[in-house]
Amino acid sequence: MDEMVMRSMLKWPNVPSVYGWLRLDRRGDWLVRMPASAPGGAPRFDRIRNPAVVEFIGRNYARDAEGRYYFQNGPQRVYVSLDCTPWVYRLDDSGALLVAQNGAPAGTPRAAFFDERDALVLDCGHGPGVVADRDLAAIAERFADAAGRPLDAGSLFERVRSGERVEAQWMGAPLAVAGIDSGELAARFGFVARPAPPPGEPDC
Repeated sequence: MDEMVMRSMLKWPNVPSVYGWLRLDRRGDWLVRMPASAPGGAPRFDRIRNPAVVEFIGRNYARDAEGRYYFQNGPQRVYVSLDCTPWVYRLDDSGALLVAQNGAPAGTPRAAFFDERDALVLDCGHGPGVVADRDLAAIAERFADAAGRPLDAGSLFERVRSGERVEAQWMGAPLAVAGIDSGELAARFGFVARPAPPPGEPDC
């Protein structure tokens, strides 16, 4: 976390938290809530495109004790709504390492899950993360069976979809591949997908 952010937290410790204004989508993009286009209309979310802002959010992104993820914006905590998981993984520029949406190393996958939409979720040392769709094929191609023989991604999808748990490897590291319903991800990994203010606290 940035030093200036920590200093501001000490200086103004009681700034109300914000809910429902920031989202993390399945591709690792940050989306901010915009004003409704018409009175009473549903709010829309636009992708944050400024690289400096994206990097600032990524450096100050964290998890609280209740499993809610947030961006510490100076003294104010901005809770994040998660379209899928708190982390979104992709391959780095070398194609050799997994990194999260903020560039942090993901660590070695411990388990892998395919959901009903064929999205791939990896349980890494960094935490649970869905694989960004643009990297899904490259990452799926690196699965091998327990003996190190390449696994066909299509047949792996089918085996997992049928309920089979497959003992496999990814980049030489052993892991199990199984199916999961996307609605079970938050409970399985202990995070809150849609943080909401406690009763009596305003939804700023």
